[in-house]
Amino acid sequence: MVAIQLTLLALVVTSQAHTAAFAPGMYCKGGNKVGVDDQNTNTVVNPLYQLSFKDFWFQHDRGCDQVPPPAGEFLELPAGGKVTVELAHNRAQTSLSYGGQYAGEWPDAKPHPEDWNGNDVPGEGCIQDDGALHTSNQSTAAGTAFAISYNSKISDVTLENLVVFSVLEHTPWKRIATYDVPANLPACPPEGCTCAWLWLPKGCGIPNEYMQGFKCKVTGAKSTAPVGVAKPPVFCGGDRSKCQAGPKQLIIWNQAESNNVFPPNGQSPGYNAVNGFFPGAQNDIFVKTAAASPTLTTVTKTAATVAPTKPTVTTTTTKAATTTKAPSTKTTTTAAPTKATTTTKKATTTTAKPTSTPPTSCKKSRPQRHHPRALGRFVEAVAEKLEKYEI
Repeated sequence: MVAIQLTLLALVVTSQAHTAAFAPGMYCKGGNKVGVDDQNTNTVVNPLYQLSFKDFWFQHDRGCDQVPPPAGEFLELPAGGKVTVELAHNRAQTSLSYGGQYAGEWPDAKPHPEDWNGNDVPGEGCIQDDGALHTSNQSTAAGTAFAISYNSKISDVTLENLVVFSVLEHTPWKRIATYDVPANLPACPPEGCTCAWLWLPKGCGIPNEYMQGFKCKVTGAKSTAPVGVAKPPVFCGGDRSKCQAGPKQLIIWNQAESNNVFPPNGQSPGYNAVNGFFPGAQNDIFVKTAAASPTLTTVTKTAATVAPTKPTVTTTTTKAATTTKAPSTKTTTTAAPTKATTTTKKATTTTAKPTSTPPTSCKKSRPQRHHPRALGRFVEAVAEKLEKYEI
């Protein structure tokens, strides 16, 4: 009984901290000591403020970048689906510890009304019984985000290759937080990707921020379109025409160096419209590939067929056979004269059918010709017969 009371007391003390995302694949899930799995740890929830870039990056200030999740454990990102994490002040207030017995509907595991607010509080009207949310009510919760780098080693992740891919407006609020995953996220390398959960509150406390690491992988990927190079998210006040379009970096603000956002005095940047981060999956982060132009097939014809000429009609004419020696004839009164018979062979004209491209294999038929000597001998023989019979 005493042990239980001491545990509950410890939870109460550590819950007066801040907020982080708890899920499989997170760095420092069991604290920042390698080989130790502390179920009652709040190491990741402590904010980042006025740090060097080295210490800011993936919570290097507390050594979390050196304590990855167990091998094979990832935060799974279903392409076109949703990923759910638990926003809490301590791991003990999530389902990842003690069988979830200390988890509740809210990050502090306490009961609160649906319209929980600090309206009666002077000034900004910040919620007092859980200042770790840094807000006056749900509508003023600044928004949280997830970013992804297609590098398996956390040491290879840079501002340019860590791209914000999902934004959940009006968070942190309740413990369960669900983020939309772009349908076109490509698959990660076999060793997985590196992800980061991000939050920058709007007022209600010190203007600090949060960044924590995850080993993650995309499941059900169908697209191979790569994620583009991230650029700093310009403060645009929600005016889309002035916002930085396309893939964007995480926000670095109020750090000792490497700040990449510079809002007007008195205003805070955030993972919302003021910096061009609109709710849901960030579908403008991919490299646009040029649509394939239709291939035009050009047929180059030879000179003979490019400009077709008028078909040539081939005419073959065979001349009629002629006799140089006329046959001798005699005429008597007793016999009716017989007309000399002259055989004339009609000229034959062969006209080829017009064709624009006659096959080269076709052979022209040669006209039949009669040898003139043979024809002369034939005529002489006929004449001798006629003379013999005195015709």
